[in-house]
Amino acid sequence: MIGVFDSGLGGLSVLAALVDTLPDADFIYFADTAHVPYGNKSEEQIQCRVLAIGEHLASHGCDLLVVACNTATATAVQALRTAHPGIPVVGVEPGIKPAAQQTRSGRIAVLATEATANSQRLQQLIRQHAGKVEVFVEPCPGWATHVEMLQLDDPALAADVRTRIEPLLEKGVDRIVLGCTHYSFLAPLLSEVVGARAELVDVAAAVARQTQRLAGRLAHGSGRLQLHASAHPERLRAALPRLHLGHIAVRLT
Repeated sequence: MIGVFDSGLGGLSVLAALVDTLPDADFIYFADTAHVPYGNKSEEQIQCRVLAIGEHLASHGCDLLVVACNTATATAVQALRTAHPGIPVVGVEPGIKPAAQQTRSGRIAVLATEATANSQRLQQLIRQHAGKVEVFVEPCPGWATHVEMLQLDDPALAADVRTRIEPLLEKGVDRIVLGCTHYSFLAPLLSEVVGARAELVDVAAAVARQTQRLAGRLAHGSGRLQLHASAHPERLRAALPRLHLGHIAVRLT
């Protein structure tokens, strides 16, 4: 069993890539909906939740964990690995490296939650992979909450997206990193603003490939999926068609 978790619905974007890459694997997806969003939480609060969820998934037979949340990865992935030394852990980090490698203008942007934007880990990634590339980090408070509330067509969200993206494009940014798994569900909205001026960088497929490399026997299961949540699990199931994830819903057990 492979355990996948996020603060809420955002990690479903990663789960979709995992299901496509490992169609026969068995998954448990855990949404920490009682504590969403993580972006405005302290490091101590996030670490506490990550360790509790890791224990929950391990107790349900998960032998591989995917932290499908940028904020949780930046803040607590090392603590999770320390707590479960016998379980491989795959984290999700902003795609600084591919964006820096692909940019033609030498300028990239990272859209992130407040916690990720302020994290030491993000700064380390920028120093490690961006080199001489100029990186603009844009905190996007409230975006994850809009996804959680399935308010993807909210005019206020569309206006905020334009307000944050247009200045980045005017600075010459040609790669925009989606630094939160929730933001994958905002890709159509972002693309309307970005057009052909820049490309969005999402790492879900790369996370799925890394999970596949570590999966071993776990790749050969029954193709089952269980959904767990810390609050309102019925909303998690109901959200799948709204997020165009009907192909995941057919695997539910």
